[in-house]
Parts: sequence; structure tokens; C-alpha cells
Amino acid sequence: MIVELGHFVLVLALVVALFQASVPVWGALRRDDVLVRLAPRAAVLQFLLVAASFAALTYAYLGSDFSVLNVFQNSHSLKPAIYKWSGVWGNHEGSMLLWVLILALFGAAVALFSRNLPADILGVTLAVQAMIASAFLAFLLFASNPFIRIPQAPFEGQGLNPVLQDPGLAIHPPLLYLGYVGFSIVFSFAAAALILGRVDAAFARMVRPWTLAAWIALTLGIAMGSYWAYYELGWGGYWFWDPVENASLMPWMTGTALLHCAIVMEKREALKTWTILLAIITFSLSLLGTFLVRSGVLTSVHAFAVDPERGLFILVILIAFIGGSFALFAARARAMEGGGLFAPVSREGALVFNNLFLSVAALAVFIGTLYPLLLEALNGAKISVGAPFFNLTAVPLMIPLFVVIPIGQKLAWKRGDLLGALQRLWWIAAAVLCAVAAGAFALGGGPVLALAGIALGLYLVLGALDDIVERSARSGFSHVFARLSGIPRAVFAMAIAHAGVGVMVIGIAATAFEQEKIVSMQPGETIRLGAFNLTLNGLTTEAGPNYASVGARFSLRNETGVIADLTPAKRTYVGRQMPTSEVARYRYGFSEVYLAMGETSEGNRVDLRAYDKPFVLLIWLGPVLMALGGLLSLSDRRLRVGAPKRAARSPQPQPAA
Repeated sequence: MIVELGHFVLVLALVVALFQASVPVWGALRRDDVLVRLAPRAAVLQFLLVAASFAALTYAYLGSDFSVLNVFQNSHSLKPAIYKWSGVWGNHEGSMLLWVLILALFGAAVALFSRNLPADILGVTLAVQAMIASAFLAFLLFASNPFIRIPQAPFEGQGLNPVLQDPGLAIHPPLLYLGYVGFSIVFSFAAAALILGRVDAAFARMVRPWTLAAWIALTLGIAMGSYWAYYELGWGGYWFWDPVENASLMPWMTGTALLHCAIVMEKREALKTWTILLAIITFSLSLLGTFLVRSGVLTSVHAFAVDPERGLFILVILIAFIGGSFALFAARARAMEGGGLFAPVSREGALVFNNLFLSVAALAVFIGTLYPLLLEALNGAKISVGAPFFNLTAVPLMIPLFVVIPIGQKLAWKRGDLLGALQRLWWIAAAVLCAVAAGAFALGGGPVLALAGIALGLYLVLGALDDIVERSARSGFSHVFARLSGIPRAVFAMAIAHAGVGVMVIGIAATAFEQEKIVSMQPGETIRLGAFNLTLNGLTTEAGPNYASVGARFSLRNETGVIADLTPAKRTYVGRQMPTSEVARYRYGFSEVYLAMGETSEGNRVDLRAYDKPFVLLIWLGPVLMALGGLLSLSDRRLRVGAPKRAARSPQPQPAA
């Protein structure tokens, strides 16, 4: 009964979404405030209905109701509860229901927290959001229904894909979807501004906090996915330029450019065309990622392998929204002319430089990801575009951007002094050169490009912190703490986010210094790995709740003795009988020893891949700092729409006696 109720409220959600998509627009065109003001109520109701439907599917998973086809195909009674819960979105139908839930969540959030916006802007924005929701609710109900029953309910389920049975999968997809789908509300704001002809600084203030919220979630989602692939797949890498990885990276790049564009538009009323265009492109790339993952055109460990008919349904949605938004953009292009003027050498100019290189890098990733698919569709030829292409195209485009970030922070708005900015950064350049030279001397040299990458990362970190130091010490060190307390949160946020970029760059560059050993070992044998000795003690077996495991016991030693016992393993899961690799890791500082077990042979011989990875954890600490900077910026009341300080009410004058 609960399952049927979940299906029924999903149908009601579609009805409400269709109402929300049409009536407020009609009211805005007729200047009927009564109809326009129905949009926020409809948005909240739509969210409640979709949430009830999602709760019904979750109930079926937690209760192992195998009469539901989706539960039978993706769950097992022996699975731990956390994997039954995360299994709700570990498949095509469930993940699409989560997609629609987050879409409705953003609509409801705008309805509840942006009530001080003009009624027509709010109404049309929520109407556009409902148009997107209507399309995907129809897709769920007619092409990907998660509530289909099996006439003869089986006794047991097939189980979830073993590589998805990991705590990271309880975090990664929701975060990624909050970012992916979060850009839908930015798109809706842009479409509403175009429809009503109100593209101005007020639009930038409206859209910036929602852009920032989506960007924070997408940053954390991509970082979590990268970390999950690093430790779960057993390959020892952090990024593989997989097409589905690229599908999330592209909207992140354009979303970052959009965030900086909104700053310029808010402060100077410039870059209107860029801001609107980037809002459209960012959500379009999010829709493209949805299509790539669910169309069956990609073969990836991340992709949902579904039939092409569903992919065609999503492709129609994609073409309708992208084509419609670009047509609307072309029709309203003249309304976006004008804005504040600025010199090429200025804070605005640096942000334009930032946007240009981010956009071109996203284009390089776009071409490398889609070119093989397009070529195969045209003449049937199959080619593979891998890491070398992206490393030679997208990566070099990011280097000038990183160089300009600290310089741009030193430039004034409207017209800046480039020579003055460079002179104020001389101590950073000197400190970086000394630090890298000392490190290279201590290591006895190293790859030149890796040392240059570490230097670039240090330059970004020190350049970000220098702005805080300069502001706080402007009147001498006796007033440092007083000045620090007066610096706006947004300035600290910018420094933390930019420092996070530098930390990530250092972590990536340091991978050139990792050591790898691929060996076949027998019990009692010892190998040297970096500064450690690694000894195989023997094999061990374990029976988990829904798997059987064979592991290899290793002792890790340094000059003081044994510092860790590590047990990488191979697991075979009940249901799918699919083996997976469970790595073992020893963390020291921001570095790790990483062991991945291969096959075993006679005599308890074990194939092993062992790595010593210096500073590898900085790769993920960087995005966490970037997201922390975003959260700090979001907490600044001056940058939040709908959060002005309320003035104290003046006392009423008393009548004269």
C-alpha cells in the first residue's frame, strides 16, 4: 500500500508542477498578483509530494520489499541498513527520483527564503523551475517508474553493485545532485530575468547566493567522488578523466566562472551577457551530464547502463530547454547592452580573464568528452580520448588562471595598477623560490614540472593569505586584532577558497614523487617502500554480513619498529558474486601508504600493488577549503538576498498633554 501511495503522490506532484509552470506565468503576463502569488505555495506543495514519494521508495528498500522491481534488482536482505538506504539512489530510477526531489527542494527553498523578491520575478522563476520538474516527473512516471510491482514476488533480491556498497555512496550522489540540480534555480532566475526584461544588478544579487550554494555542493560532491574512486576502485589514482567525471567537472568550471561574473555584475552592472549566458550553459552542461550517464552511450564505472529509449527521452528534454533558453537569450540580447565601463587592468579585467580561461578549459573538456561519441555516430569509428589529451589541453589553460589569481586580488575596481600589484607580491615570489629550492635540495632534486607545480601552489596559498595580512597590518601591528575583526567575512572567504586551490595544486604536483611497487610476495618476504619496510605475514579470511573476504596481513615498519598492521582484501558479495578490492591505507601527516591486493596463488603467494604517496591528502583538503570559503561567504549577510538587517522601529511620538 505504501508503494502505491508513493506512486500516487508522484502523479499528484506532476499535476502540481504543471499548474505551477503555467498559472504564475499567465498571471505575470496579465499583471494579476493573485495568480503570481500562487507559485510559492505550489512549489512547497510540490516538494512535499515528491518527498513523500521518495520516502515511500526508501520504505520499500529498508523493508526489503522485493515485490517492487527496483528493490529486487538493486537490494538484498543481507545488506547492512546503510547500503539499503543508499541503494535507493544507487540505480537509475531511484537516482532520478532523488534528482527530482532536489529540484523541488530548491524551488521550495526559493519560495520560503526569497519572499522579499518582486512577486513577478519570484513567480516566473518558480514557474520555470516547475517546467523543468514537469519534464523530469513525466520521464519518471512514463519511462523510469521506480514503483513497478512484480506479479510473483521473489524471495531474495539481486543485490546492489558491490563497488557501490561503500559509505561514500551515501554522501557522494546527494552532494553531486545538490550541485548539478542546484544550478537549475540559477537557470530559472536567468530565464525569468530574460522573460521580464529585468537583467540588472538586482538580478546578480538574487542569483549569487543560490549559485554559491550549488557550487559548494558540487565542489564537495566532485571531491567526494574522486576520493571514493581513489580508495574503493583500488587503482590508486584520484582522477581518470572518465567521461562521467568530466560530465561533473564541466558545469563546475562554468559555474565557477558564473560565480565570479555575478560579482562583477553586482558591483559594476557589467558582464550582463556573460552572466546570463553562463547561467544557461552551466545548467545545460548539468542536463548533458544527466543524458550521458543515463543514455547508454557511455561505458563507465560511474554510468547507469540503461536502454537508449530512455536516453532519447532525456535528449528531447535537453534539446527543449537548451534550445528554448538560447532562443530566449537571442531575443533579449539587446536588453542586456550597457553596464559599467572598466579598464583591462582592473579587478573586473582579472575576473574576465578568469572567466575566459575557465570557459575555454571547459570547452576543451567538452570536446574531448563528446568527440569520440560524435565520431562513432557519424561513421562508426571508435576512438578513445584519454588523459594525455586533457593534460595537454585543459591543464595548461589553468596555469595562467592560477598565476593571475593573487594579482587580481591586488587590483582596484574599474582601474588598477599592475606594476604596483606585482611589487606588493615580491616577497611571496621570494619566499616560494626559497622554499622550493630548499625542498629540492633536501630531496636531491626531482621532476622540474612537479617542483614548478608545488611553487605555483605555494604562490596561490601565500597570495591568498597576503590580502588578509596586508589589511590587518595596514596601521601597524598594534591594531592587528582590531582590524582583523573588521574585515568582512567575504574577504576571509575569498582568501580561504583561493588558498584551497593552492593546497590542491600542491597535492596534485606531489604525486610525481610517489613510489610504486608491483610485486608478488610470499609469507615472510619484505620489500622496501619509501622510508618503510613492508612484510607479508600471511592470509586471513572473513565472513561479512553479505560477503566473503580473503585478505593479506602486512606489517609496516620504520626505524622504530612496527607502526601499523595493514590488511588489503578481495571480497566476493552474495547475490551478484562479483569480486571487489578493498585497499589498506596507513596515514602519516598528509601522506599515505596504500596497498591494493591482487590474486593469490599456490603457497599463499599474493600479488600486490603498493604505493607511498606523499601529500596525497592535500588533493581533497583543497576542495574542502574551497567549499569552506564558499560557506563563509554565504554566511555574510551583505551577500544574501532576503537577509537585510531590520531597522529598529522608531518610538511613536507621544501626544502633547
